[in-house]
Amino acid sequence: MSRAHRRSGLGAALATGALTVAALGVTSTPGHGAAPVVGFEMPFPCAQSWTGTTRSGHSPSARAIDWNRADDNGMPVVASASGVVATAVPGGTRGYGRYVVVEHADGSQTYYAHLSAVSVVKGQSVDQGALLGRVGSTGNSSGPHLHYEQRAGGSLSEPWFHGARFVMGSTQASQNCVDVPVAGDFLGDTTAELVVYRRAEKATFEIQRPGTTPKVLRFGTATDQPVVGDWDGDGRLNPGVRSPATATFSLRMPSGLQQVVLGAAADVPVAGDWDGDGRWEVGVRRAVDGVFRLRAPDGALTDVPLGDVGDLPVTGDWDGDGDTDLGVYDVASATFTLRRVDDDGLAWLAQVAFGSGDDLPVTGDWDANGRTDLGVWDPTSATFSLRRAPAPTAARAKTSSVSFGRSR
Repeated sequence: MSRAHRRSGLGAALATGALTVAALGVTSTPGHGAAPVVGFEMPFPCAQSWTGTTRSGHSPSARAIDWNRADDNGMPVVASASGVVATAVPGGTRGYGRYVVVEHADGSQTYYAHLSAVSVVKGQSVDQGALLGRVGSTGNSSGPHLHYEQRAGGSLSEPWFHGARFVMGSTQASQNCVDVPVAGDFLGDTTAELVVYRRAEKATFEIQRPGTTPKVLRFGTATDQPVVGDWDGDGRLNPGVRSPATATFSLRMPSGLQQVVLGAAADVPVAGDWDGDGRWEVGVRRAVDGVFRLRAPDGALTDVPLGDVGDLPVTGDWDGDGDTDLGVYDVASATFTLRRVDDDGLAWLAQVAFGSGDDLPVTGDWDANGRTDLGVWDPTSATFSLRRAPAPTAARAKTSSVSFGRSR
C-alpha cells in the first residue's frame, strides 16, 4: 500500500459521520469517462513530476487522485483550469481539512484537499496555473499529499490532463505551463508592446517585436503573479512579479531590484503612476472585497472600491492626464468598467463591452495617442484582440487581431 493510499482519511470520516456522501454531493454511478470539455492540466507548477494513485476503497471514489512526490509537504498547488473559486476553507480540521473548489466554465469542478494553506477566497476568479494553496495533511489525513478530484454533474469523473486520460499509479510531469497576457511600452517608442508571462520554474516575459524574434526577459517563477511598470521613471516599462506566498513584489530595473510587501496571498497585483510623477508604484486589488489598495511613494495607502469580487483588475490612463486610472473586467459579461477622476475630484464610471468567453483582459496604448486602449487575449487561440479608439470609452473603434503566445 502506497503512502498516498494510507493518507486519505475520507473513508474514516464517512464511517464516523464526520462527512457524508450527501454533503459531498457525490454519487457512485459509473460513466463520466469521456474527455472533458475543459482542458485540465495537472494541479502543480510547470514541469514538476508527481505520482498519482488511488485504490478500490478510496473515498469518495476510486476516481479521486492522491498525489505525492519527495518532500511534498508545503509545495504549491495550482489551478488545473481557469474558473471561479466556489469554496475556500482556510481552517478546516475534519474531512477535506483545508480545501478549495474551483468551478469551471462548463459547470465542472475541481477539488484540492488536505492543504496546509489556502491562498484564495470564495468568489475569486483564478486563471489556469494560479496558486491555490500548499500541499498538507489537514483534515482526515495521516500524511502530506494532495487529494484531487474532477467532477461533472455532481459525480466524480475519470481525471484527464493535457488531453489524455490519467493512468492511476503513473508519474507524470506537469504541463501546466501557461502564458499570461501582459502589455506595455518596454521598448520606449510610446506604443505598448504585446507581452506574455510564460509560467515556468524560471519564468520569462516574452515581448513581441514585429519582424524579429521576441525579446526575452527571464524573471520570476511559475507561481508568481506578473506585474509591469516604469519603476524608475525612464519612460520604459520594467518587469516585476509578486509572490502570493509572501505578498512580496520584486521589481527589476537597471539600477537593481526593489522589493515591496503589500496585501494578502489572495490579492491581485496592479501597478500605475498614481500621482503623475513619472514613476510607477504598486498596489493590489483585495480578493476578499474587491477594493483597490494603492501604495504611494512614501508608503501611504489609499483604498478605492470598484467592481465585484470576481472581476479582474485593469489599469490605464483613460483620459490622457498622466495619472493612472483604475478599472475592472467582468469575464462573465465581457465588460470593462473604467473609473476616472475629473478636475473637481469627482469619480466617473463608464462601461465598454469587449471580448467574449474566457478572454483575459489586457490594456495598453496601441496607437501612441497618450490614452490607454482596451484589449483581450483568447487563451484557446493565443490571439490578442486590440480595440483602437480616440478614447477607450469612444463608441467608434477599430479592432485588430494579433496572434502571440502559446495557446492552451
